[in-house]
Amino acid sequence: MSTSPDLVILNGALITFDPTLPRASALAVRDGVIVAVSDCNTIRAMVGPATRVIDAQGSTVLPGFIDSHVHLFGGSVELEYLDLGGKTGFEAVTTAVRARSAADPNVRMIFAVQADYSLFGAGHRTTRHDLDRVLPERPFAIFASDHHTIWANTRALALAGLLGGGATEVGSEIVMGRDGLAEGELREPGAYARVLALTPYGGRDLAGLVSGKNPEPPATAAQRAADLGAIRRGLQHCASHGITGLHNMDGSFYTMELLAELEAEGDLICRTEVPFHLKSVDTFERFAEAEEMRRLWSSDRLWCNRVKMFMDGVVESHTALMLRPYPGSDHVGDAVFEPEPFNLACIEADRRGFQIATHAIGDLAVRRTLDGYQAARDANGARDARHRIEHIETLHPDDLPRFADMGIVASYQPGHAPFGHIYTAGAIEPHLHDDQKPLAYAWKTLRDAGNKVIFSTDWPVIKVDVMATLRAATAPVPMPAPWGDQRQTLLDALASCTADNAWVEFNEHRKGRLKAGFMADIVVMRDDLEGMEHDRFETTGAAFTISGGTVVFEA
Repeated sequence: MSTSPDLVILNGALITFDPTLPRASALAVRDGVIVAVSDCNTIRAMVGPATRVIDAQGSTVLPGFIDSHVHLFGGSVELEYLDLGGKTGFEAVTTAVRARSAADPNVRMIFAVQADYSLFGAGHRTTRHDLDRVLPERPFAIFASDHHTIWANTRALALAGLLGGGATEVGSEIVMGRDGLAEGELREPGAYARVLALTPYGGRDLAGLVSGKNPEPPATAAQRAADLGAIRRGLQHCASHGITGLHNMDGSFYTMELLAELEAEGDLICRTEVPFHLKSVDTFERFAEAEEMRRLWSSDRLWCNRVKMFMDGVVESHTALMLRPYPGSDHVGDAVFEPEPFNLACIEADRRGFQIATHAIGDLAVRRTLDGYQAARDANGARDARHRIEHIETLHPDDLPRFADMGIVASYQPGHAPFGHIYTAGAIEPHLHDDQKPLAYAWKTLRDAGNKVIFSTDWPVIKVDVMATLRAATAPVPMPAPWGDQRQTLLDALASCTADNAWVEFNEHRKGRLKAGFMADIVVMRDDLEGMEHDRFETTGAAFTISGGTVVFEA
């Protein structure tokens, strides 16, 4: 039996995140595990007749990227939808939409994604009448880039049975006009689910997010095959960006079954952690389902060990929950969970040993989330829970020290920030008070305070491109006072995309480092990142992505 490596990487600028050997130039892999990290001469001497040799040519070599906040199913299917990212104004939008309508004459509804809240001009609130002007003769709807709002034209609203309004979940809203009809703006999943059900994927693409449950009605055999195909393409898309691990942010038994089928076929090329999604309308009996998900799926490629909840919405639609009203408004946002039931949910999830991840964007939402985690700690005792707060787009100074006090993980998406190069720098300005800006998107502030900070994309909210995230974190758009300077060092930002994301999933002993005995999840970049201008990171990317010792992508 040969003891030669299956694969070696030579001539690399290895950043290992192993404190005992931070830098190296080569490594060897056998049976899906890194067996040696050293210099080129040592590793070259190990090469056998069947060993594949990759010459990194001086480029950076890293542990495979782990994207710790994605919506895999949604991102996968949206690769097929009309992308309005970067398009604004009636002429540009109309041209794109009518071209897609002509190309897709048989779909029930034309559906577009990645729309800006200022799609038809700064300060203009999109309505069904705007969309009627773009495409009057067919149902047409648009997903906001943050996926918290859908705008629908009159025909789409009528087809979904929402033109006259309707009941919604707490924290969701069908915006109504003075004429008694829906204006076309549907805020949060509890309002837009019936429109989403009209897409080619029947709303299954976000079923775990909208309901936390399996699609209703259940997917047919043909739909299931289409869903599997979409996820395969999505996983390959992730791998093309050097990603070997994903923390999904929505899920259901159906999601798990699809991923398990892909795993059995050898196609789950990104290791994927899927949460149990608890809604504010759910009873705690559903925790039995969470236990069942954890029991059924616990491999090193597919597992469940986390409960996901939502505390609020987003700033742009004024659904993020704030301590005081938005500027020029008497509205403080919308609570998805009220404090007492959220605290009880945290206590129960923590009692059962689950990690908790909560979407909290407004400063009051962050405070209430911290309160819930404190309630769990008080009830169950302190433990290494690694509970997470997702987004933290605003933060009151009084709540900053509470992260370190409880060991709460700050989960950020640098591309979301107004200084992240993706959204217009001034778009968020009217929605925040000046004294909120220093701690808005404040990942450096939290890191400097001794907290664990992890980075991700929130795909498909923004593209699943780690290089765009690194650019946003290390070379942000300069912002005037009172905005804070949140610029990261490259090594800190890389750690937040690799080693720290392995740590937050409790896998720091076998993932996230280039070290003998660790999983051979590796990315070889096209360039030496440390030799590049940080503002140019989006011009480079992965040359090779290796998952469990197998090359799953090469440029």
